[in-house]
Amino acid sequence: MANQNFNTFGRGGVIADQATFDAGLRAHMIKVYNYMASGLALSGIVAFALFNVPSLAALFFEVTPRGVAGLNVLGWIAIFAPFGLLLLMGFRAAQMSVGGLQAIYWAVTALMGVSLSLLLFRYTGASVARAFFVTAASFGALSLYGYTTKKDLSAFGKFLFMGLIGLILASLVNMFFPSGTMTFIISVAGVLIFSGLIAYDTQRIKEQYADAWGSDTAEKVAIFGALSLYLDFINLFQFLMMFMGQDRE
Repeated sequence: MANQNFNTFGRGGVIADQATFDAGLRAHMIKVYNYMASGLALSGIVAFALFNVPSLAALFFEVTPRGVAGLNVLGWIAIFAPFGLLLLMGFRAAQMSVGGLQAIYWAVTALMGVSLSLLLFRYTGASVARAFFVTAASFGALSLYGYTTKKDLSAFGKFLFMGLIGLILASLVNMFFPSGTMTFIISVAGVLIFSGLIAYDTQRIKEQYADAWGSDTAEKVAIFGALSLYLDFINLFQFLMMFMGQDRE
C-alpha cells in the first residue's frame, strides 16, 4: 500500500520528511471533510428550501393540494443530471481546472438536494433527523477506522464494488417487479455496502494523497475524495431511511 512506506515518497526520488508528510496528510483530510460537509450543507439547504417554499417545489414537482404527486420534466432532469456530471468529471478530470471540478462538485451536491427533498415530503421531520444523526455517527466511526487501520482494505474494496454492482442491478429489477422482501434485502445490503465503502474510501484517499504529494494535483484529489465520501454518506442515509423513516399521515 502507498501509505505503508511514507519515507520513500518525494518527487525526483528525494526522501520525504515524515513529519512534513503527516502534517500535509492531516491538512489534506481536513480539506476533504470540509468539502464533504459543505456539500452536505448545500444539499440540505436545497432540500429544505424545496420542502418549505411551494413556488420552488413547483419547479421540479407536480404539486397538488395534498402534496407532491411526482416529478415534472425539470424534476427528472435534476434527478438524473448528477450522473451525467459525474461521468464528465470522471472522463475529463485530467483536462479540467480545479475551478471546473469545484463547479461540478457544487452542482452535483445542489442537484442532489432535489432528490433528498423527496424524503422530507414522504417522511416525518423527526425520523429524517434521527436517521441523519445515526448516519453521521456511523460515518464518523467508519471513516476513523479507515483512516487509522493498518489493514489493507483493497481486497475488501473489490468485494464491495461487486456488491455495489449487484445492488444496482437488484434495484433496477425491483423497480419493474416490486417485492417487499426484495426491498428489505436491498436495504440491508445497501447499509452494509456503503458502510464498508466509507472505511475503504477513507483509506483510499490517504493513498491518493501519498501518490499526489508534492504535485499540483493534490487539490483535485481532495475534490474527488470529498465526492466519494459525500456519495457514501448520502447513500447510507437513504438506505437507513428505509428502516427508520416514518411516513407522514
